[in-house]
Formats: sequence, C-alpha cells, structure tokens
Amino acid sequence: MAEPERYPVDEPRVEALGAVPCGAQGPGQLKIYFGYAAGVGKTYTMLEAARAGLAAGRNVLLGHIEPHGLAETEALLLGQEVLPAKAAEYRGVRLKEFDLDAALQRKPELILVDELAHTNAPGSRHLKRWQDIQELLEAGIHVWTTLNVQHLESLNDVVAQITGVAVRETVPDRVFDEAAEVELVDLSPDELLARFREGKVRVPEQADQVAERFFRKANLVALRELAMRRTADRVGKDVEKARRGHARTRIWATRERLLVCVGPSPTSAKVIRTARRMAAAMHAEWMAVHTETPSGQRYDDADRNRLAAHLKLAERLGAETVTVTGEDVAEEIIRYAQSRNVTKIVIGKTGESKWYLPWHRSIVDRLIARGGDVDVYVIRGVEDRQVGPPFRSRDRWDPWAYVKAAFLLTSATTVALVFDALGLSDADLVMTYLLAVVAVAAWLGRGPAIASSIASVLLFNFFFTTPYYTLAVDNPEYVYTLVVMLAIALVVSALTARIRRQAELSRERERRTEALYRVSHRLAGVSGRLQLVAAVQEQLSTMFRGQIAIFLPDNGALRALPGASTGFAEQENERAAAQWVFEHRRVAGRGTDTLPDSRALYLPLIGPESTVGVLGWCPEVQEHLLNLERRQLLETLATQIALALERDRLAQEAQRILAQAEAEKTRSSLLSAVSHDLRTPLAAIAGSASSLVEDELDAETGRELAQTIYEESDRLSRLVENLLHLTRIESGSVTVEKQWQPIDEVIGSAIRRLDMMLRDRQVRIDVPDDLPMVAIDGLLIEQLLVNLLDNAVKYSPDGSPIDLIVRPRPDGTEMAIGDRGPGLDEPERELVFDKFYRSLTARSDRGRGAGLGLAICRAVVQAHGGRIWAEPREGGGTLFKFLLPPNGRPPEVREESLNDEEPA
Repeated sequence: MAEPERYPVDEPRVEALGAVPCGAQGPGQLKIYFGYAAGVGKTYTMLEAARAGLAAGRNVLLGHIEPHGLAETEALLLGQEVLPAKAAEYRGVRLKEFDLDAALQRKPELILVDELAHTNAPGSRHLKRWQDIQELLEAGIHVWTTLNVQHLESLNDVVAQITGVAVRETVPDRVFDEAAEVELVDLSPDELLARFREGKVRVPEQADQVAERFFRKANLVALRELAMRRTADRVGKDVEKARRGHARTRIWATRERLLVCVGPSPTSAKVIRTARRMAAAMHAEWMAVHTETPSGQRYDDADRNRLAAHLKLAERLGAETVTVTGEDVAEEIIRYAQSRNVTKIVIGKTGESKWYLPWHRSIVDRLIARGGDVDVYVIRGVEDRQVGPPFRSRDRWDPWAYVKAAFLLTSATTVALVFDALGLSDADLVMTYLLAVVAVAAWLGRGPAIASSIASVLLFNFFFTTPYYTLAVDNPEYVYTLVVMLAIALVVSALTARIRRQAELSRERERRTEALYRVSHRLAGVSGRLQLVAAVQEQLSTMFRGQIAIFLPDNGALRALPGASTGFAEQENERAAAQWVFEHRRVAGRGTDTLPDSRALYLPLIGPESTVGVLGWCPEVQEHLLNLERRQLLETLATQIALALERDRLAQEAQRILAQAEAEKTRSSLLSAVSHDLRTPLAAIAGSASSLVEDELDAETGRELAQTIYEESDRLSRLVENLLHLTRIESGSVTVEKQWQPIDEVIGSAIRRLDMMLRDRQVRIDVPDDLPMVAIDGLLIEQLLVNLLDNAVKYSPDGSPIDLIVRPRPDGTEMAIGDRGPGLDEPERELVFDKFYRSLTARSDRGRGAGLGLAICRAVVQAHGGRIWAEPREGGGTLFKFLLPPNGRPPEVREESLNDEEPA
C-alpha cells in the first residue's frame, strides 16, 4: 500500500462537531450529509467538520473526496491526511477509485468517503460504493459521506417525473434509514443557481449543460421539499425511538397527531368530520379508535351497523382505523395515545343524563383527568334523527336477571333464618347474604348485583334486627353494621362484575387468537395452490358460516378455484366484482360503497410483491357483513392467506429456477463431455476413410485403417448407446424384467461384446461352480458389465489383467471387477457415479470418456434394488463392486431333463 499523502499543514478552523463515538468498539457509525442537489455544500460542510475533528485530536482520514475543481473545497484538504486513489482503467479511460483495502489496512477512527451512490469501476470488489462503506462499518470504522435526494431508491421515479432526468445510481433506503446521523445541508434555490452562474459548483464547462436540463428553479424547489420531508421523516423516527427509550408514557409534541374516539353513538359522525378538518388545518396525521368493551359485545344490530358506518366514514376521510379492547374506555384510549405519541384527542359529548350521579365521572371527565400532556377536545353534538331504537351504551335491561337475583336472595334469606334458629351470630348471617351478592355479580352482571347489594341490607334489617319485620333500627350498633354491609356488598359486587367482564374479554381474545392460530397452522402445513385453497375454504366456511371463494389469476384472467363453497363465484357479475378488486387492490362488494349490489364481500389478497388473488365471502345471513369484528378478523386472515399463496408461488418459482439451472447445467455438461467424444471417433473415421479413398495404400496399411474405422465406430456406438440408456432410465421408460439366469452366461455375452477391446488383456473370471441362478434383467446387467469392463480397460495400464469375481452372500449376489489402475481418492469413490464426472486421473491422463458409463451402472443396480460402490484394491487399483438382492428361491433344474436333451 502506498504511503498516504499529507498536504502542508494549514491553520484549521475549529467548529462545533456533532458527537460521534470515539473508538471502534463494535460496528462503526455512518453519518450522511444530505442535500437536494449538487452544489448545496455537502462536501464543503463535511470537510469543515473533519478539520474541526482533526483539531480536536481525532484520527481522521480523507478516503475519497471529489472537490470538482473548486479552489475553496481543495483548500479544506490542506493539513489533512488523504488516502491515495486506486487507479482503474475502463474503456480506455483512466479512473481514480477509492482504495478499500488500503483504508481497511490503515483503519482510522473516522474516514470521509464522498458520493455514497457512486458506481465502482469494473473489477472492484463491490459494485457500489455504499457496499464499500458497509464493509468499513463492519470493520469498526466510522464513516462520513454525502448523498443527494435523487439517489434514494424509493424516490428515484418521483425525481425522474419531476425533473425529466432518470438517475441511474441509487442507494437502498435501508442504508439511509440505518445511518446513525443524517445532517441536512440546505441552500435556497436562488443561491444555488447563482453559484452555478458564478461557476462555484462545477467546472464552468459542465455547469451550463447540467443547469439547462436539471438545475431549473421549479425542479430545485421540488427536490428541496423532497429532501426536507425525507429528513423530517427520519428525524421523526429518531424522536420516537428516543421517546420510547426515555419515557414512553410522556408525549413529545414534536409534530401534531390526532386521535378521534369512535363509537356507535349517532354523534360520532360529526366528531369524525370535525377531527378531519382539524387534522387538515394542522397538517397532522390522525386515527380513529374504537374501544371494544364487554358491554359492546351486547350491542344490537342497529348499534353495530352505526359503528361500522362510522369507521368506514373515517377510512374514507383518510384516517387510520384501530380497534382496541379493554374494560375502561378512557384508560385504553390514554394508553393507546401514549404509545402513538398522540398530541390531541377528540371526543363527542351529547349532554349529561338526568340520572347523572356526581361520583360517577363520564368518559370525557376521565380522559381530561388522565390525559396529562394530551389536549382533549370535546365536540358538543346533537343526536341525528333516526328510525329505530336510540343508542344505549349501558347494559341492556333484562328483567329475568332481576327475577333470578330475587330468587337467590330469597334462598339466602331462607338459609339465614335456619342459621338464626340454630343460634349462629349476625356475622354468619351477613356472610350468607354476601355470598348471594357475589353469585349474582358473577352470574347476572353489574345491575342485578347493585340491586342485590341494597336488597340484602334491607332484608337483613327486616328479618334479623330489632324491631323485627320493620325497616326501623333501634340499636345504633346495627346502623354501623348495615352501612358496612352495604359498602362491602357494593365493593364485592363491583369487583366480581369486573372480573366477569374481564373474563368475557379474555374469552373473546382467546377466540380470535385461536381462529388465527388454527388458520395459520393449517396453511403452514399445506403446499400447492389447490391444497391451500381447499384448506382455506374448509376453515373459513366453518368460521364465518357462508360460502368462501378464492379467485386467483390464470392466464391473464381471474378464476375461482373449484371448491365445495363457491356457488356464487360462477355468476358473471360476481367474477367482474372480483376482477375489479384484484385490479384496484381495494375492498368492494356487499356492505361497501363500491359494487354494493354484489352478493359477496371481496377482499384483495395483497402479498409483499403484488396482489396474488381475491377472497370472496357470501355469508348465510347478510347482516353478518356489517359485523365489525367479523370484518376485521376476515381482513387479518386475508393477509395470512396472501402470504401463504405468495410463499407457495415463490417456492414453485424457486423450484422452477433450480430445475432450469439443473437442466442447463446438464445440457452444458452433456455438450462439453459428449462433443469431444463424438468429434474424436468421427475425426478418426473420417481421416481413415479419406486415406482409403484418396491414397493408394498397400494391403497392410489399408487393413490398419479399416481396423481404426471399426474400433472408432464401435466406440461411437457405445457412447450413443450409453446416452440412449441414460435417457431411458432417467425418463422412467425402462422396465426391469427380471428372469432367472445363470450369471456366467451374462458375463460371457458382455466379454464377447468387448472382444476387440479385450484382445490384449487377460480377463480372469472367478465364478463358483455351485452358484445358483440370479433373478436379473439380462440386457441391463450385460450393459452394466460392459461399462465396468470398458472403464477398467481405459484406466489401467496396457496389458494389465482384469479380474471379474462373483460371490454369493446371504443378502444377495456380489460381483466385483478389479483393475490395476492408479486408483481413486476417497472423495472420488462416490463422485465417480455422478453424471459427467470424470476423475482427476481421467482428466489429466487420457482425457477420454464422457462420464456416463458409471452413472448408468448405478442406475441399473438401483433399478434392481441393489447398490454399487468402489473401494481400493490391495496391491493397487480399484474394485468396483455391486450387490444384487435375492428375489425368492431360484427354480430347481432337473438333471434327468438335461440328460434327455439331444446334443446340439
């Protein structure tokens, strides 16, 4: 590595430097100087900060700086250590690139690398400079760099639309988002254009050309807004992260965020519209939140319809709709507002009830009391004229509940009278009534429990205090007893009723969680599009009591996959509704404002990359479409279904790509291996035939050439035969037809086929005389032996013997062919049976063979249910062994039948 250059030391100007941790403990940190166009001063600002850091004693290295020929920028390089550039040549042009390896070897505390979006020269380790910077950060080096807004990947098309210039060098947004610090370097468009005219941004030859196409005031104003908004979003995330780490329950009003409370009350519509106007005036994001309580589970159809309409109204006006669950509406609203850093809460109020009790505070009062730093806006509303029952937020009046409570109190009084006759104390009698109050609260709810608390005190006073059978009290001690009894009864009933409501909420949450788990578990265990759709229809039709249809794209059209619950999907207007939802990625159909005449509700199945289909639900009872809980659960399940379908599509795509890659690899290997082995015998045949035709040769030479033609044509025939065998075996068109045969006959047939090749070899055959017949496919085993003998001839010294040994074993018949060749290394003993694999000896020594013979051998043995392997041979060479499993008992050959045969 060349020694770093150091410019003559100049007096640095020290300025305040943003805090960057010193010492490379763990990954380094990235700081981006962010601007909306070239020339705003990003590099200049970064160099000034680096000079201040150098003056403060930091180890700073200028890795790569682009001064663009500006004297004021080059002046800031004085006195700072500069890393020499790495020379690179591209299309005859000599380039200066950032030397990543030199920077890693130098390993400073802080390095400056200009132009984050730069594309490196061909031959570099990384394609992009931001990848170089990531490697520096992983090495524990802090990095400062520069970036313009048009280089952010997510804004690339927006910038092209504004300016008409497509920027090709981009940076992934995650690099920007993961930076430890982003500093916006800003300059007004007028000042920037003035700098261009003065030649202070780029060299004068380039300034006019760039300004004509890109640097127009309208473009710069729009780019400046984009940069400021992107920086503001980044700062907002930093603020939220810091707030959560410091005190999550405190509100940091860095930007306005509104929350409007939504319920089934008819005044909610006015409150939602008011909140929308407030959010628009403040340029704030806003959300509509409904709190689901146990009493909400008892809303009638009119209340549920109004609630669904209010939430749809909020969605149409641009709000984020959220449903939270809890017992205390005010407590849940405050908790959610704190988690989202909400600065203002908007809630409606219609007036106090004439039965309002001073110790019972309304939701508005509790919100104001607990709001803390959150502003609460109360919107006075008047209920709309409506048909049907008015909205009631309390528990419904159930007269039978009070009858049941009276029965329990009557039973408690009877038991108390029995205890009193037995001489038990007043405390025991009081406990009897308290037990009845707890039973009423747990069984019948809050209203009957409060009535039972009061009634139990009156009954105790009437039956068990003097004077009896009146409500008068003549003993002051009983006054205190009755007051305490009433207080305890009210507290116990309230606590028991609260536990009952919490249990109802828990059951409801458990039901939703169980439904989500059941569907997700079912989808996780299924693969294949048809199987996924069948599983979805089976689960959802049971959960939602209706017909479920899944529409998926098929050859450019949307089609409902067949299922037991897709009858409505066959109608033309229903398919058209599903097609509209697929194209527009929006909910439509029954119960919505789009295509409301449809029979079903349609939800788009939106995956991470695209819309994968449409889910249609046609309920048995059409009123179920207005059930907010069902709608939300169905939307959540639609997201899971989309992810499952997308996962299955990606898995199939991956399998297709792997199959294509394997096919391409096989094709390339086949062409590479076979082309040489086809050309070589063809060239020999053509050369010999040409000599025979064109030259006048003596008889001996002619015989030798004819012999060459015969041998090479035989070799070519074996190669083609191997290719055909391999193709037939892999396609599954080969059927193993086993017959009982003497193995020595198959061996003799294979040796006769290789008579010319084996004429200079001694083949030593060792087959026991009492070897029984073997159930094999004779033609396939003969081809196997031919390939093994051919392999032994090719890879063993000329004239060396070849051994063919057959031995019976309890688990079958073992055959071995041994040669005296160079042998195989241990890893190659398994690889040699792969298609197109040629051992190192084959590649370096003779180089002949396509690598198909042993692959065919393995396929033939496996087709017989056996196995084949290679092992080293004592004294040098290789033994190729294969085992053929038994196939029952061989037939017995009758000796007399053999004696009766006439000689051939």
